[in-house]
Amino acid sequence: MKTFIASLSFLLTTIIWLSCASEKPSQTQQDLAPITSVKSTTSSISPITLDDVMGKFIPAEDDDFVIIDMAYASRENMYLHKDSYTAFLKMHAAAKEDSINLTIRSATRNFYDQKRIWENKWNGNTLVEGGQNLAKTVADPKDRALIILKFSSMPGSSRHHWGTDIDINNFENSYFESGQGLKEYNWLVENAPSFGFCQPYTAKDNQRPNGYNEEKWHWSYLPVAVPLTRFVEKHLLNNMIEGFEGATTAQAIDIKTNYMLGINKTCLAE
Repeated sequence: MKTFIASLSFLLTTIIWLSCASEKPSQTQQDLAPITSVKSTTSSISPITLDDVMGKFIPAEDDDFVIIDMAYASRENMYLHKDSYTAFLKMHAAAKEDSINLTIRSATRNFYDQKRIWENKWNGNTLVEGGQNLAKTVADPKDRALIILKFSSMPGSSRHHWGTDIDINNFENSYFESGQGLKEYNWLVENAPSFGFCQPYTAKDNQRPNGYNEEKWHWSYLPVAVPLTRFVEKHLLNNMIEGFEGATTAQAIDIKTNYMLGINKTCLAE
């Protein structure tokens, strides 16, 4: 009888131990758990994926995106993340009260839009810098990519993929340096942060030595953009930037560090 009780006790102890062990996830399971963040300040927490940050989706088919009304846009069929758009409408109304009109010139561009823009410049179909046909004038792939990066992002690396970033009123810094353009820019600098917007590409200095040149027209909605930027920081690798001509230059250029993360540090905090 004592032998039977001892055996039964050992069996029960083993079953309890196995049950507890099965409830604790392995390190591998923890590593594979989805990274979640608040993509929308008005919706539930949803996972961020590589497709989100690399623009590999169709905005018109994504519930997080809405079409921009022509009352606020320079052309039809532009989309924004719904929270970015709501914030812009509030900012637009406030600007109107100060006799400032804000018009969205460019908004969401997905991977496929950016691929078309990039490859047209890569192949010389679109001329750059004083009429250069890069396919004829610049043979070295890295040099050619760096010239294109003065004007356009690599597909998969643009903040415009996210639906958080907008180009406002004009595409020339000189426009914002005098007259009405200067009034508009000064208004944005003073007021845009209170609506959640930040200028990611300020003038280069020792705090922002790399990346795109200054873009006074480019503003980013931080409550959605910051989690996406942090995801890029932790999970995106240069060799994931692929699927277009010239993609092999992404690693040599370090597109992630120098361009995707080469932003105004103020735009890294909500």
